[in-house]
Amino acid sequence: MKTLAAITALTLLPLSAPPASAASGIDWKPCATEYAPTLECASLPVSDGFSIALAKLPATDPARRVGSLLTNPGGPGGAGVTVLKYGGRGFALDQPEMAEVRQRFDVIGFDPRGVGDSRPAITCGPGLHDPAISRFPRSRADYDKLLAHNRASGGECLKKTGPGLSSVDTWRAADDVEAIRVALGEPKVNWLGVSYGSELGAVYAEKYPKRVRTMVLDGAVDHSRPTRQAVLEEAIATESALKDFARWCTTSADCAFRGKDVLAAYDALMRTPGGVPSKQLGRNVTAEELAAGAYGGLILPAFWPDLAKAIEAAAAGNADGLVPYSQLDPSYGAYRAIGCHDFGSPFTSYADMRAMQGLVKTLSPHGWRYSEFWDMASGCAGWPVPSAYLPRPQRVQGTAPILVVGGEHDPATPLVWAKGLARNIENSTLLVDAGYGHTGLLNSACVRTEEVKYLVSGVTPAPGTVCR
Repeated sequence: MKTLAAITALTLLPLSAPPASAASGIDWKPCATEYAPTLECASLPVSDGFSIALAKLPATDPARRVGSLLTNPGGPGGAGVTVLKYGGRGFALDQPEMAEVRQRFDVIGFDPRGVGDSRPAITCGPGLHDPAISRFPRSRADYDKLLAHNRASGGECLKKTGPGLSSVDTWRAADDVEAIRVALGEPKVNWLGVSYGSELGAVYAEKYPKRVRTMVLDGAVDHSRPTRQAVLEEAIATESALKDFARWCTTSADCAFRGKDVLAAYDALMRTPGGVPSKQLGRNVTAEELAAGAYGGLILPAFWPDLAKAIEAAAAGNADGLVPYSQLDPSYGAYRAIGCHDFGSPFTSYADMRAMQGLVKTLSPHGWRYSEFWDMASGCAGWPVPSAYLPRPQRVQGTAPILVVGGEHDPATPLVWAKGLARNIENSTLLVDAGYGHTGLLNSACVRTEEVKYLVSGVTPAPGTVCR
């Protein structure tokens, strides 16, 4: 985990920056929480009638302050304000390697347009997820039901949210980041974006290249990849993560399935006739839902012991530990709406979708029932709001050095995406995390160390650096 290559001898970026209050157009108010006693909050009006919710953890060593660090936790639909209300644990700010970030940056969290406490907020009805509608239709009639469901649930989102739903794409959200920078009075942006936060950061760098001081894009999404290609690549990554989990289970004392055939048990669970009862939901959970819940447990190795217990409990008839995110988190509406704006659905017919199903099942024989991009592609088929920012060739030029981070065993954002994004950004360096789980920031002390060095100095790691 701590084997590092040398740091490149690049010119250091200046550390001087305006004081926190200088030229600020933001009216910060105290909003302390148990986890963040110094937290400040505000709201910033931006274009298209939106106001953006903001939160700030002030630098603890203001005399050595570098500037503001804008953060985005991904999603799409992730609320940065909420992350800071919990002290920034979602950005690993409680880890020792991140101490210098807290000392030298005002850490800024924000809820992108339509998300969380920003207004108007994307609001959808409870019917957005319907367990009776399969994302893997087995007939033309099933396919038609899926499209009709997506059309109706999307229409309900539009009715509840209003016309703002038509402008929640990431291309427009990047302009809001620029508005935040201007309001903060910062000459340039420092950015820490994980998962889908890499997408927003890359778009900002494309639109405002001269406004980037430092930018970490960890768990990278490559928007230049066609959605079909991304679906297949993520299916491979999900299958690989499931096998990684199974291998861990064979030897770990923390695994409830130690010494057993985990994949066989998982497959048997997925084939349970009629699904598995959940007291929490008051109904049976379908195989597709069980797979979605298991996927959430694969994201971080720290979750693996609980995932093993949840699979064991589900096999015994209690699926509560595998109830999926779509049933519990109100941000699922923002996830769906923004995803449909940015990627849409590649499927043109039932035959087309069936052919893709066959490929996914071949590439992911155990994990095929759920991956985020299949969820996106199938959930956006028939969506009534036109896509505003579909995948296209991307070229980012004229920026300061940018750090792209990808993981060899990341189930959500495959390493091939990070490699693609690094190619798209002219002045970028790729840092590879050889460990397990989604994003290096949340899983690797080595990656955190490299990211902090870069954010403070502007110096990227040497090309070819791998954190092991």
